[in-house]
Amino acid sequence: MNTKRILRQSIRTIKASYSRAELEALSVSVLQRLEQHPRFAEARTVLLYHSLPDEVDTHAFIGRWCSQKEIILPTVVGDDLELYRYTGPHCLTLGSYGILEPSGELFTDFERITLAVIPGMAFDQLGNRLGRGKGYYDRLLPRLPRAYKLGLCFPFQLLTEEIPHEPHDCRMDEVMGTFH
Repeated sequence: MNTKRILRQSIRTIKASYSRAELEALSVSVLQRLEQHPRFAEARTVLLYHSLPDEVDTHAFIGRWCSQKEIILPTVVGDDLELYRYTGPHCLTLGSYGILEPSGELFTDFERITLAVIPGMAFDQLGNRLGRGKGYYDRLLPRLPRAYKLGLCFPFQLLTEEIPHEPHDCRMDEVMGTFH
């Protein structure tokens, strides 16, 4: 566990060396690749995330695609993530951890989600994910049987060394970041 804490701090330090403009440019590049991905093109119902300031910025991306695809966003409820359909910026309210989260009708048709785009602090080449340490996605992802799990990150979050992982940690099917 100590190794994970050190890795998280290392990623935070690296991220802090980038300007806001640099992170925005990297976000645009990563999301352009996502738009061109065959899994994204085929998906009708996509689990995304409404990004925190230190994550690949998905805000405009969600707005651009919500009229063409059913966009599902998570909301932190206790120790779990509940899912809600994104219907526009009017449905977002400030929730846990300062994240804008959707409100409205609870989404429970997990079979419909064929692509799950997942944030993380870091990912390795085997698809292991280092989250923020609360296990929210590790509890959610097993409930999405048809979802292709795609980790989304900045290039400096792609690690060559293997991330320490536990049996309950959910591995990504693919990780998408951009390389310089």
